Amino acid sequence: MRIAIIGAGMCGLTTAWNLQKKGHDVTIFEKESIPGGLASGFREPQWENYVEKFYHHWFKTDTALMQLMKELDLFPEVEFKKPTTVMFYNGKFYPFDSIPAAILYPGLGFGINKIRFGFIGLYLKLTKNWKSLEKFTAESWMTKYAGAAVYHSMWEPMMVGKFGEQYAHQVNMAWLWARIYSRTTQLGTYRGGMQSFFSAFTAKLRERGVNILFNSAIRSVSKNGEIDLIVETEDQTSHFDRVIITTSPKSFLDLVPEITGSYRDQLQSLKSIGAVVLVVSLKRPLSPKGYYWYNLPKNAGFPFLALVEHTNFVPSSKFHGETIIYAGDYLESEHEYFSLSERDLLQRFIPGFQKINPEFSADWILNCWKFSTYYAQPIPFLNHSANIPDVKTPIRGLYFASMSHIYPWDRGTNYSVELANHLSSVI
Repeated sequence: MRIAIIGAGMCGLTTAWNLQKKGHDVTIFEKESIPGGLASGFREPQWENYVEKFYHHWFKTDTALMQLMKELDLFPEVEFKKPTTVMFYNGKFYPFDSIPAAILYPGLGFGINKIRFGFIGLYLKLTKNWKSLEKFTAESWMTKYAGAAVYHSMWEPMMVGKFGEQYAHQVNMAWLWARIYSRTTQLGTYRGGMQSFFSAFTAKLRERGVNILFNSAIRSVSKNGEIDLIVETEDQTSHFDRVIITTSPKSFLDLVPEITGSYRDQLQSLKSIGAVVLVVSLKRPLSPKGYYWYNLPKNAGFPFLALVEHTNFVPSSKFHGETIIYAGDYLESEHEYFSLSERDLLQRFIPGFQKINPEFSADWILNCWKFSTYYAQPIPFLNHSANIPDVKTPIRGLYFASMSHIYPWDRGTNYSVELANHLSSVI
């Protein structure tokens, strides 16, 4: 079959890999000049490594991704390390990336709260019955079983930071289970950065005969008769037997106006929020103690949800001695951060850097880059599995796969690979 894939992110590339192995003629259309989607990166001339536009890393439990890496003969390029994650409590930062660190963390109080936290964490690591959990909000389930003190200290700041006050109290427990169940303290990356991986992946695909067209924004996808599908770009019209779209639900509906009825209604009912990330290069390290990931509660006055000092994970020697930090937040599309210039956003964030390190000065800053997307985090409400649309659309031969389809898992490249494997088997 002649198959078109729209989008050269992890799902699109993996689907292409799977389908070309079956002998199909595959063409990928990508509107950007590089592959990778939200995991793509950039590199300054003096840097050896790429930096992701939106911070990404892998986990030891990412089995589908690691299996793909082995298939591609790229697994030797994967590196795992154990950087330090910290929580903010009463004006100080405390490591929170191991059982001993959790026991010592004062935000959980003492005695019964820490015992309940330990037992609930163990239960969520062992159980696979997430379907029963999606009937409850994370807030109600955690408050009942872990206790109000543990929930309000540990999980509520993350929920509010990630989903905002409007949605944090409506997110179901299956989503929180997935984060706890699947994540490890060891984090992985690709030598040279994620963009190096995507470049290697696209090279492997081209060796196998996959046609990859960059700078090719799609204008529309339409049906032509019973079995023919038309993909139209600004400068060409192509015919395919199957078309796979791997964009956001909104973009999908914009591309395929023929989709009507209950399927369109289902996609329109899906809610998500966006993200804004500022990448900053500094003359010297920001973290006084070499911390990697700072979890920051909104009520503590920080202007961002998380700060990630990338060069406490990948050494600064890969970036010409520069310190690379990310400051990011999940936000509603109407938030002013989306419209601010990178320099204006930097001025908003500088007080946050100074709260992390009082010695920080603006003259440490070498450069900054702003990245944003309106589709960064799907919102999983109660019984959300019933809201997920089928990958097979009402139009014969047309398929749709998005970040919304990986529920209950949090967004991540491993689950994009799993989704691609499922999609390929359906096709």
